Amino acid sequence: MFAAVAEVEREFIYERTLAGLDTGAAIGKHGGRPLAVDGDMLAVALRRRDAKESVTAIAGQLGVGRSTLYRTFAAHDEAIATGREPAG
Repeated sequence: MFAAVAEVEREFIYERTLAGLDTGAAIGKHGGRPLAVDGDMLAVALRRRDAKESVTAIAGQLGVGRSTLYRTFAAHDEAIATGREPAG
């Protein structure tokens, strides 16, 4: 008996959670960790990359890791190549 009640309550919690996430998304709120490289930082990093500056130097100046910067560059380049809007 208690198991059935607990299962129904769990379903209600799940539905309320999804409704809350949908409501948040509708007003522009998204969960998760914030991006390490925002749009302004990406613009600076891209200009410096185009000027043939090393990724190590760019990452050090921006205060992010090299791997983060490599991932950001790869995602940006892929978005450009596929015609999507670049993130950031």
